[in-house]
Amino acid sequence: MFRSPMSLLLRGARALPKPSKAIIPRPATRLIATTRSLRKEDETKPGQFARTDPSITVEYPAEKDMPSSKPVRRYKRTLGSFSMEGKVAVVTGGARGLLCRLGYVMTQALVESGADVAIVDLNGEEAAKCAKNLLEHFKGGNPDADNLPKITAHTADVSSPESVRTTISEILEQHNAHIDVLVTSAGFTENFKAEDYPYDRMQKLWGVNVDGTYLCAVEVAKHMIGRKHPGSMVFIGSMSGSIVNVPQPQAPYNAAKAAVRHLASSLAVEWAPHGIRVNCISPGYMLTALTKKILDDNPELKAKWTSLIPQGRMGNPEDLMGAVVFLASEASNYVTGADLRVDGGYTVT
Repeated sequence: MFRSPMSLLLRGARALPKPSKAIIPRPATRLIATTRSLRKEDETKPGQFARTDPSITVEYPAEKDMPSSKPVRRYKRTLGSFSMEGKVAVVTGGARGLLCRLGYVMTQALVESGADVAIVDLNGEEAAKCAKNLLEHFKGGNPDADNLPKITAHTADVSSPESVRTTISEILEQHNAHIDVLVTSAGFTENFKAEDYPYDRMQKLWGVNVDGTYLCAVEVAKHMIGRKHPGSMVFIGSMSGSIVNVPQPQAPYNAAKAAVRHLASSLAVEWAPHGIRVNCISPGYMLTALTKKILDDNPELKAKWTSLIPQGRMGNPEDLMGAVVFLASEASNYVTGADLRVDGGYTVT
């Protein structure tokens, strides 16, 4: 006769012997009472174990032999792969950068993560000022640091092949002949209706945003390939390379940033055999000094822009710090050809 596994299991359960006697724990009150009585019986007399021993002596060193004190450096725990220690990074537009200050903030992020940095900007005086400010800021936050970052300033027109070649050579000379990271933040935008856009201005915009990115990337890649050492490049694009901004007209800028994004993907594939990773960061609307001025002059824009951002706010330049360190560092070793949008969700709606 067939019996199901369940019926056999139930029969086995019924066959188990019943406990001969129920186990009933003692009332909690009795246990507490017993514990209290034991503590009272074992209570030691005051001073029974706290006493001095004259056989023990402690000798202190002379004042001249006392070790000096140093401020305590506080470390925040993070993955070691995010560290930029020993790396040399080049940041174009590092004194101001895309829409002002974004390049500077990303440069600061790399410095604070341990990198030596070469700031490249069309305004050499501003680049030198920023290099000095970043070094002083680092000293203030790390008063006991044994090694200070090397931060150099360089003047270049990134749309000029000769200027780029000269500047990269200068950086290599000042940074022990190696570059590990390139961040291309040099760029600008303008708002003209397409039919009214001055052609010379359009050429300049394309020259800085697209040609500048390409020229700097190629020059740094030649160096990386020549020394057979892996590296990371981070192009600064824009969400405008994926969507059409409203209500302001800016067709050439949108096209330029789309070109930067696809250029990153193309070079990522071409240079992968050399260990060179190329990625893109596409910021959304960032509240910089320039955009603040634009919004002050056009208050209706702020409400329009913000209404289209799921997070309900414009970004701060500091929101890019983590993104650039991630893509520049070894934390993203298996990431190349990616476009990281930092836009509060604007492009997903």
